[in-house]
Amino acid sequence: MRKSFGCLINFTRGNANLSFVPHHEAVIESQLEKLQVLIDSSTNVLILTGAGLSTESGIPDYRSESVGLYARSNHRPIQHQDFMKFKHVRQRYWARNFVGWPMFSNVQPNASHQILADWERQGKISSITTQNVDRLHHKAGSKAVVELHGCAHEVKCMKCNYEISRHDFQSTLIELNPLLSVQNIEIRPDADVELSQELINTFRIPHCQQCRDEVNGFFKPNIVFFGDNVPKSRVEFVFSQLQSSDCLLVLGSSLHVYSGYRFIVRASELGIPSAIVNIGPTRGDKFASVKLNAKCSEVLKKICI
Repeated sequence: MRKSFGCLINFTRGNANLSFVPHHEAVIESQLEKLQVLIDSSTNVLILTGAGLSTESGIPDYRSESVGLYARSNHRPIQHQDFMKFKHVRQRYWARNFVGWPMFSNVQPNASHQILADWERQGKISSITTQNVDRLHHKAGSKAVVELHGCAHEVKCMKCNYEISRHDFQSTLIELNPLLSVQNIEIRPDADVELSQELINTFRIPHCQQCRDEVNGFFKPNIVFFGDNVPKSRVEFVFSQLQSSDCLLVLGSSLHVYSGYRFIVRASELGIPSAIVNIGPTRGDKFASVKLNAKCSEVLKKICI
């Protein structure tokens, strides 16, 4: 239940696993009031969300202090060029993703996702641009969502562009690897898990049955991997939406990745006020009219529209 300046609205919670949410302070009331004034004066808000929004659902991020993947291990995300060049890299990726997928795909939206879906229904926001690939905004009921970095729920052949759902692809992987079963796993960002090299070496991956190219007809999740570029048309579309908006609200993003940072820079160039809600500093703090160093759901629950 949330209460804010006389507003009282119920929201159910998603996953209760908060172990990936970094330490944070209580919301500062004066900053909250500034954000409320900004939201009140806006009629067409563009939302930009990052990994910090989904940590409350139990999906870890990369950069959070103490609890992010970079802080907890030496593991680094897969690089686009490595995936495209080397079959053993693809084998490792799909073996680990295969084990992590059931848990990752069953993660549920949290209060922040639900609140944003409610804002959309009430006509407060123009659209949501998300850096996340978890599809939790859709699960919460949001309709106008741009997945800036793609989506883990879709898989595409790199030769003929044939697409299938990740769930259907999982069924194919089960058929090829019926004996692979791993218990007590800890999920990483993007459905990655830790697996022994022995298990990875025996993992079988399919080639595309549409083009039947056994060399180049391999599958890749419809995700913009590190080292790849967000499609220009997608960026231009979001820029056009930003230009017609009267406020940019950044939620749960450090804006470290350029594809996110460039939006707050563009908002500043266009004279569009922006606000950031994130635990810890962000690359775009100097451009923000309001910055709240707080957990997203604690802030959103107290904003009245």
